[in-house]
Amino acid sequence: MSESTHAEPSAPRHMALGVMVHPTGNHVASWLHPQAQIDAGTNFEHYVEVAQIAERGKLDFMFLADAVATRDGNLEALSRWPQYMVFFDPLTLLAGIAARTSHIGLAATITTSYNEPYNVARRIASLDHMSGGRCIWNIVTSANLSEAYNFGREEHYGHEERYERAAEFVDVVTGLLDSWDDDALVRDRASQRYFDPEKLHFLRHKGEHFSVRGPLNTSRPPQGYPVFALASASETGKELAGRVAEIVFTPLHNLAQGQALYQDLKARAARFGRRPEDLKVVPGLNPVIGRTRREAEEKFDYLRSLIHPDVGKELLSNALGNLDLSPYGPEDRLPEATVDQLMATNNPRFKAFLSKERTIREMYEIYAGARGQRTILGSPSEIADEMTYWFREQAVDGFLVHPSVFPTHLEEFVDLVIPELQERGVFRTEYTGKTVRENLGLTRPASRYAVPAKDAVPA
Repeated sequence: MSESTHAEPSAPRHMALGVMVHPTGNHVASWLHPQAQIDAGTNFEHYVEVAQIAERGKLDFMFLADAVATRDGNLEALSRWPQYMVFFDPLTLLAGIAARTSHIGLAATITTSYNEPYNVARRIASLDHMSGGRCIWNIVTSANLSEAYNFGREEHYGHEERYERAAEFVDVVTGLLDSWDDDALVRDRASQRYFDPEKLHFLRHKGEHFSVRGPLNTSRPPQGYPVFALASASETGKELAGRVAEIVFTPLHNLAQGQALYQDLKARAARFGRRPEDLKVVPGLNPVIGRTRREAEEKFDYLRSLIHPDVGKELLSNALGNLDLSPYGPEDRLPEATVDQLMATNNPRFKAFLSKERTIREMYEIYAGARGQRTILGSPSEIADEMTYWFREQAVDGFLVHPSVFPTHLEEFVDLVIPELQERGVFRTEYTGKTVRENLGLTRPASRYAVPAKDAVPA
């Protein structure tokens, strides 16, 4: 059985911290900010700088969202909103960043709807080897209809089918990652034996969605499996998270909501025979930092002033399931019946901005900062206090930080908030592990073919 690398029970509990990297920043108008890198989406050195800043702050990982399509919609509005229009393939980008960093985890979004398990298994195993055990796979099922058009389909997979396919996809990937035992490659010149044939395994999977023989032509990764991440608020998604996810991204806006979801997800993990601490609840957080709260408010107000009304309406329409907002102006309110119907879906993102009392402009200005994640404004100590409170009250295991503008606002978080968290004893002062699993306090999974110690035959 593979050696466990989880943190000792007596070790202090530390936050898991990642940074969400939209190229110019997470605010919808970030590219208009004078401190933003305007060509960030296709500027490799910019991404390297962001990664190195995050590593200087001892963050666990950088996270790249992805889509295998450009946005569709109002092209006039999209021409003023570059996010998800031109940007690098995440695995290719992260492979380059791996060579320029040493510790930061590398989280890539890869869809299970428009890929094949063999290709994904090979690519994430390769990145894990190349980075020395720093690969994280954010498992998504895709919700963007535009992606279907690029893969020979006229419509998207249905919700249940997407998740059924995703569950089988992950099973196939883990099976392929177990193709070679950890000690299969003997590479012995004296005996002229490169690998032990008894330690190579053919998967021979035949399921509803995939038929894959294997084996994988890449050896077992340093982490066993790259860390698995998932973002979903649906019942089906939470069940998949309980079964396979080690990091769960989710929007949380109040403590009680966070505590309830925290307990729910931990219980689901336990039902699948997993340790609750092997699933980390990491909601998004958009910290706007100032020397005082007033200065933070001024920063936020400035970013709001940069939002073009066409972009704001397009952003809000997209957030509300492509709701047609063309009949409304920025100062109009949505009909009460429409708001009631949307709220009935129990989408947790809506809680942050959707209201009968707010105008279209007020709603998109709230949503623009972090796309449904929580925004907090304040001094470094105020932000650290709030993060620490949620962490100690067991509503979260950490946060996925969404800086509004790159690289400036990430530098502010690293230089001003991280020391406050370290002073409170809730975040590390140095990396303690070699792999991202070790830094997150996660176990290294044993191969399905490993012989349990109690059943092992003595030599």
